[in-house]
Amino acid sequence: MMMKEYWYWLCNIEKIGLKKIGAILDFFISPEAAFHEKLSLLDQIPILTESDKYTIGKSKDMKRIQENYAKLLSKGIYFVTIEDDNYPSKLKNIYNPPFALYYKGELPKESVPTIAIIGARNCSVYGREMAEYFAKELARAGIQIVSGLARGIDGFAHTGALEVGGYTCGVLGCGADICYPKENFSLYLKMQENGCILSEYNVGTPPKAYNFPMRNRIISGISDGIFIIEAKEKSGSLITVDMGLDQGKNIYSLPGRVNDLLSLGCNNLIKLGAKLVTEPKDILEDFNLNYENNANEVKKIDKLLETKEKIVYANLSLLPKHMNEIAGETKLSIIELTEILLNLELKNYIKQTRKNYYSYIS
Repeated sequence: MMMKEYWYWLCNIEKIGLKKIGAILDFFISPEAAFHEKLSLLDQIPILTESDKYTIGKSKDMKRIQENYAKLLSKGIYFVTIEDDNYPSKLKNIYNPPFALYYKGELPKESVPTIAIIGARNCSVYGREMAEYFAKELARAGIQIVSGLARGIDGFAHTGALEVGGYTCGVLGCGADICYPKENFSLYLKMQENGCILSEYNVGTPPKAYNFPMRNRIISGISDGIFIIEAKEKSGSLITVDMGLDQGKNIYSLPGRVNDLLSLGCNNLIKLGAKLVTEPKDILEDFNLNYENNANEVKKIDKLLETKEKIVYANLSLLPKHMNEIAGETKLSIIELTEILLNLELKNYIKQTRKNYYSYIS
């Protein structure tokens, strides 16, 4: 067998997890030696139970191992081990690093800054707008975007990066051949073309709940910083933040209203020392990257729009605003405002996020 096949065997023995794989490697030095040495030597590894030893012995079916590894490659899934040169070096320094990774696409570049954008699955419209906006602007500046391909903030961050041709990586809590949730299937396919689908789990592994806290250490591990957008006080996203703190990562947080449940986690992080972020340059400045503001675009808009259109446009932001609120602030009648909003939509300056709610196009 090839060395990769020995690694594939060792990383996929039933009920033999990271600690036991580590103990086996400490004793035998390599997966190849562990495969060929006498089973009786396993008695000298205290962490292994009698059931483990039986399972290991039963797993040494060379033909089946080679067939399964060939099936993996036939699905377009790459297999990289901790001893390979292209294994992400940042992961080697985390607690309990995965001994192997499965991926589709291209792994993140080591030399390029990488930011994880995470947050609530049941996010607000504001959270969606912010996730897409920041992902777009960071990706435009050359930042690689990492998240978990979950619904909500994760998915919108991936979407934002892809919309501007940026790189984005999704770390899964299931096999790389499974898209979870299914609603992100289109995104899952696009990311393989301009990014990566990454997992420490073998093909066919279902999205079990206990897999996700484990995958969070990979999200934080391959990133240089973690940016959290909308999180409740006891959000699962905070697990990733805790892991990032242990790994020495920069922590960024988007502030929210004090009475908004989805902002309690973010606001508390800022109290504890996370960097408050209100614009992309707050993150980019930490990586010596310049952020080109929209000054030229503002001048262009100023020339193209009529006076009342400028008033309405200036009243909007990335946060959707109801028509009645816009009318009250601009002192325009609903009839006149409706026509102006329609014109701005047709000119592709604004969008209607839901009925009678309008915002900038980020």
